[in-house]
Amino acid sequence: MDIGEELRLETLKWLGKIKERELCGDREFVNNIKAYIRDSEYFLSKGDLIRAFECIVWAWAWLEIGERIQKIEKK
Repeated sequence: MDIGEELRLETLKWLGKIKERELCGDREFVNNIKAYIRDSEYFLSKGDLIRAFECIVWAWAWLEIGERIQKIEKK
């Protein structure tokens, strides 16, 4: 498997995991997380794997930081 396919599969894996999460809490945090998810899907559809992966990383960062500072409910 080449690096591009690995990156695509890793992005899809983390997209799937974050979409399973119920996003409740601070509206700004939730909106930013959802925006990064949409951006990741967009870049993935265009074959821009680096930006797609970067966006899903940012979505997870917002989620984890939000949970840590209690702006997002941890479920």
